[in-house]
Amino acid sequence: MSYFYIFTSLLIVSLVSFVGIFFISLRDNVLKKITIYLVSLSAGTLLGGSFIHLLPEVLSENNFQISILYWVLFGIIIFFILEKIICWRHCHIPTSENHPHPVGIMNLVGDAFHNFLDGILVAGAFMVNTQMGIATTIAVITHEIPQEIGDFGVLIHAGFNRTRALFYNFLSALSAMIGALVTIFLGKYVEDVNFYIISLAAGGFIYIATADLIPELKKEVKPFGSIAQLAVILIGIVIMAGLKMLFE
Repeated sequence: MSYFYIFTSLLIVSLVSFVGIFFISLRDNVLKKITIYLVSLSAGTLLGGSFIHLLPEVLSENNFQISILYWVLFGIIIFFILEKIICWRHCHIPTSENHPHPVGIMNLVGDAFHNFLDGILVAGAFMVNTQMGIATTIAVITHEIPQEIGDFGVLIHAGFNRTRALFYNFLSALSAMIGALVTIFLGKYVEDVNFYIISLAAGGFIYIATADLIPELKKEVKPFGSIAQLAVILIGIVIMAGLKMLFE
């Protein structure tokens, strides 16, 4: 039954790749305002997912072993390294329909690897219990929405037409299924693999929220905008807390 939950959740996550088409026609200033609050919500759900769901579960199941925290730290470092590897390459050849800018190709490759990791994290979470799987899926979805809006924009800028951009973005998103299959396979041969995955997931979520998302929010200096962002972050955390109470 957990396999059904895993692949249904990942299909929903993959379908988020189509969200960009609904926002591309918006004016830049409107899109920026919408996206920044989506980023705020994502930061809140990622932090809430880490500190309310993932870490308490993995620590309690492993009798609060200090080694778990080292795996969390390792997850933070791994996501930093992956970001450096994915973002290193640039090209200065003018973009066109017949020559998509390599930033688009690199974006697809990087996004495919990112989605592969999402598949690992979601599958590992469901292998622990349904509550953690749903919480992880929600955190991934809220993070994917602003990211997919940006990814779609990058592909359009790189010379892809809308149909190709949507198709390749969705194809990239499906790599999450491969990540889930790898996790399920490892689960049969590696003892307690899901708890190592959850520890790495917690570290990765913390890194994404604090190193990628919150720095974007800090660019807002107006009092009202800053307060609104904080409120949306708290909403994300409350959503995760409410989900925790719902399953208790």
